[in-house]
Amino acid sequence: MHFWAPEIDPAHPLECTQPERYVLRRIEGGAYIAIAAADQSLLNVEEVDRAYFFHTHDAALRAAGELNQLGLGAVDVVKIE
Repeated sequence: MHFWAPEIDPAHPLECTQPERYVLRRIEGGAYIAIAAADQSLLNVEEVDRAYFFHTHDAALRAAGELNQLGLGAVDVVKIE
């Protein structure tokens, strides 16, 4: 059985088969943003593996835009390899 999806480049079939992951990082200070389990508030964490992961770039951009508009500090989207 062959795995195929339209977004996969036929010249490089193994690329694009792994899920992408994105995190939000504060521009000042460089801390990553996580979500607290107890009350779902935002936390600053230093380790990228403790940050909240987004599975699509669009979702990460939307969240970063909302946080920037709310004035909760400037954040940027970072792709995790």
